[in-house]
Amino acid sequence: MSLAKVIEVIGEGDTMEGAVQNVATEASKTVDNIKSIYCESIQAIVENNSVTKYRVNAKVTFVVGKKG
Repeated sequence: MSLAKVIEVIGEGDTMEGAVQNVATEASKTVDNIKSIYCESIQAIVENNSVTKYRVNAKVTFVVGKKG
């Protein structure tokens, strides 16, 4: 039987896809076995009437490994 854990993070990028990819890239530096990323919300940052970047509030699900 496997056990999954969920952490909540915020990622940022030049596109929505880039923001999600940054979540995967940065989370994988300290978390193994990532299985999915669920984006709860997306925020667009606007400067001078133009969207400059995107932020995603994401839940990262990963499988917890066995010790030993």
